[in-house]
Amino acid sequence: MLERLRASMAALPPAEQRVAELALAEPRAFVTQPVATLAERAGVSKPTVVRFCRSAGYGGLVDFKRALAASLNEGVPFVHRAVDEGDTPGDVLVKVIDNAVSALLKFRNDAAGHAFERAIDALATAGLNGDRIEFWGVGNSGIVAQDAQHKFFRLGVNAAAVSDGHVQVMSATMLGPGDCAVIISNSGRSRDLLDAAEIARRKGATTILITASGSPLALTATGNQHILLAVDHPEDYDRYSPMVSRLLHLVTIDVLTTGVALRMPGELRATLKEIKKNLRAKRYAHAKT
Repeated sequence: MLERLRASMAALPPAEQRVAELALAEPRAFVTQPVATLAERAGVSKPTVVRFCRSAGYGGLVDFKRALAASLNEGVPFVHRAVDEGDTPGDVLVKVIDNAVSALLKFRNDAAGHAFERAIDALATAGLNGDRIEFWGVGNSGIVAQDAQHKFFRLGVNAAAVSDGHVQVMSATMLGPGDCAVIISNSGRSRDLLDAAEIARRKGATTILITASGSPLALTATGNQHILLAVDHPEDYDRYSPMVSRLLHLVTIDVLTTGVALRMPGELRATLKEIKKNLRAKRYAHAKT
């Protein structure tokens, strides 16, 4: 909830922004204080406090406080950071979706556009020149790598996904200048990926790192040929299964795929259209026209 508030603050009127700033700065105190105190501390009127709560998507101050108090909990360890024991299916639906939406909004606002531009340039150049583009990940990140390979091979480029540590090392050894290795890691601490990334760098390949800023993998992004696409989120990888992080990684791949597709020759779109046409014949049920 706090992340969603932070992401949407710019759209609020100035007076309501002051209430939002108070809620973000002292959320636990905000939950316990009456409306008069909140209004005085934010330097606004009492109706403005209520209007802010409604702008944030809640029925009023009571609903806002209740949701804020719930969001300050640690969630259920190893299950999901946004839910509580005893939540109804309806509560789980709202909380899981709200958590994902707030993380996506924060990522949109924080993403470094210049880093994405460099990554898209490198991938498009590799694709046009017939060089290799490889996607590496382990565990959940390996699934994202497979999704990336599925999207990129439709662009007519030389793409592969590798999730086995030994094969990653062998693959990295065969890379060279012009090739790209896209390395996906939630924690940025996988020994296999760090080893393969080091080999790829020594061979002169471009590495594109999709991971948390400040992680050991992110810290290897030095020099023009090594690009960090920082994906930060509040999901503790030691306590929770990758959920929001996986969504953010998939969105990052979608941005890269779309950017590269726009740089490829115009006849590619005719090929994509033909792929769709041919796939239509594989469906067992066809929509009526």
